[in-house]
Amino acid sequence: MKKKILIIISSIIGVLIIGIGGYAYYLYSSVKDTANKMHEEVKLDRPHQKPDISKNSQPISILLMGVDERKGDRGRSDTLIAMTLNPKKGNMQMVSIPRDTRTEIIGHGTTDKINHAYAFGGPKMAIETVENFTGVQMDYFIRVNMEALSELVDAVGGVTVQNKLDWIDEGIYKKGYHFAKGDVELDGKKALGYVRMRHFDPNGDFGRNERQRQVIAAIVNKAASISSVTRFDDILSALGDNVKTNMTFDDMMDIQKNYRNCRNNITQYEVKGVGGKIGGIYYLSVPDEEKSKVTKMLKDNLKKG
Repeated sequence: MKKKILIIISSIIGVLIIGIGGYAYYLYSSVKDTANKMHEEVKLDRPHQKPDISKNSQPISILLMGVDERKGDRGRSDTLIAMTLNPKKGNMQMVSIPRDTRTEIIGHGTTDKINHAYAFGGPKMAIETVENFTGVQMDYFIRVNMEALSELVDAVGGVTVQNKLDWIDEGIYKKGYHFAKGDVELDGKKALGYVRMRHFDPNGDFGRNERQRQVIAAIVNKAASISSVTRFDDILSALGDNVKTNMTFDDMMDIQKNYRNCRNNITQYEVKGVGGKIGGIYYLSVPDEEKSKVTKMLKDNLKKG
């Protein structure tokens, strides 16, 4: 008996949303096992009551962290996206926070780049720092090792993206490789080279974030059309090894059931500021007016009415 399963996990970059269709009970069971493997609770220094998403379909907030983890190194959260989903409005909002954003690091007693919060104190410090910066509490978090991007691209059999720039790779993927403007076919390793390039992009981190969102959208579209059980096994393996979240399997099922209409209207915003060096280190300084604007945007989409 066919049984369709859609898990909204959300990613950086824009959101990591992976659509998975299943064919039999054992696949459903495999998805549940993967969800259990991904589950991780984080105790915050504030009361944290998860919203009831089983019936009321109230708006929710999710912090997406794209972490570049290396062996023996916790890494930094180079992608931070504060997301809100409002099922009544049918809207998903994604607010990207540049990694060089200068802010107070909650629990560390310093002012530093926001992506250092994860390096100093893991997901707990990253969540509390983002909450302080945005003025909005995060109901859920999803932490993705960016290596998962490579594994997911391979798991779906590669993706094609529209490249807006023309550059010669410096060695991120393969030194001397030509990333030509136009349609580019990417395997896993090539995808990492594509999204990690910064020096040749006039938009710097903003351009890199856009390419991340491109690849994630391509993975979602490809995954949604896959019918091979072998491919599903590869996708589930990549997710289980590289994604952690405080969502339970039941949370994921409730989100797919009550919030899936939010995918039809996605609004994106990137926090703006002024770049410059302080003490010889580059930061993005965000004025108070911009912070207030971001807080209002997020809170407006979290209103129940």
